[in-house]
Amino acid sequence: MSATAVRPGSLTEGPAHRDPNVLRWLGGYTSSAIGDNVYYIALSWAAVQAGTPAQAGLVTAVSAVPRALLMLGGGVVADRYGPRRVVLGSSTVRCLLVVTAAAMVLATSPGLWALGAVAVLFGVVDAVFLPATGALPARITGRDQLARVQGMRALATRLANVLGGPLGGLGVALGGTGGAFGLAALLIGVSLPVLWTVRVGQLPPDEGKERGGAVLADIRDGLRHIGRDRVLCPLVLAIALADLGFVGPMNLGLTLLAQERGWGSSGMGWVLAGFGTGAGAASLLLTLRGWVPRAGLVMAVAEIGGCLAIAGLAHVPTVVGATCVALAVGLLAGLGGALSGALVQAQAGPAYVGRVTAVSSLVGFGVAPLTFPLVGAATDRWGTGPVFAACAALCALGGVLALCSRSLRRAELPR
Repeated sequence: MSATAVRPGSLTEGPAHRDPNVLRWLGGYTSSAIGDNVYYIALSWAAVQAGTPAQAGLVTAVSAVPRALLMLGGGVVADRYGPRRVVLGSSTVRCLLVVTAAAMVLATSPGLWALGAVAVLFGVVDAVFLPATGALPARITGRDQLARVQGMRALATRLANVLGGPLGGLGVALGGTGGAFGLAALLIGVSLPVLWTVRVGQLPPDEGKERGGAVLADIRDGLRHIGRDRVLCPLVLAIALADLGFVGPMNLGLTLLAQERGWGSSGMGWVLAGFGTGAGAASLLLTLRGWVPRAGLVMAVAEIGGCLAIAGLAHVPTVVGATCVALAVGLLAGLGGALSGALVQAQAGPAYVGRVTAVSSLVGFGVAPLTFPLVGAATDRWGTGPVFAACAALCALGGVLALCSRSLRRAELPR
């Protein structure tokens, strides 16, 4: 690490979107994110071939369990050993796991248990990888560039979502499931030499002490750090509520809505494209602007507006109308999400970024995916309208909490 560590003040060479160091990180992050999407396409395809659609859904969702159980510990690992080192190590393991899956598919016809084991192990590694990759931006750029970097990260995520599906399908078409797994491993592997060249800033001397002792003690220390901060505490709660209400309707819920309305897969594709376009526009705005005044207030208002649009989505009868509403959802939720991420990184103490990132990401990556069966059962009983409204109300509660917190409402990003 000493060969790539630099002083924080020397990291930024102008705006982040023109900084070669940040662009190297962005390239590695994008390649890895596309690989993740291809991996999940390959895993779901292999699971469908080995069992029923319900069993395939269980295999693809099971990786959320270890993320939910272990992510707080993953934040401790990121803070103890540095996010760059942890990202490189965990990415290497993720690449080897996908290579193993490709070898299994090529050598034999793996059953659901074997595929489930791969998914669980991938989730275990993700519990370490996700907090580290979330904490890394704060160590590669100046504090005044955090909003811009979050916008760039969101743009990369949207690009990965757009390209991952077609590339995964192409991999299956040309090389079968093994070929798709191989493509995912290649994309994750390509990110390693790129991320190796990324320089990271050094912690201040009093923050950079080697940590030891029990992991649970460090977790409690991180939770106390969040609880004592007048901005972080309501911000993390607001993010958790927003994720808990947002993930269900905008993932499984959209599929069920398309079936209920008779839009078919093409109609659902248009709605998803509208959402992706709106989220991409919000990310591009932050990337180019780099700073938003009264970030806490803008975040809260944008989140509430996005939740109202989610509730309305279930009552739009046409594909065109739903696409326009989804565009608004993406624009508002994308802006609120990127600002909340930037505020987390700006407010967290330098030695706590990994743990704070883990806590703020826990619901979105670990808990919310486990609610999909509940969303499906509720939709089957009451229909999409009430379920979307209930989820939107839960999501909007996070924005209301942010508005009620004077410190968070007045929070500003560094300039």
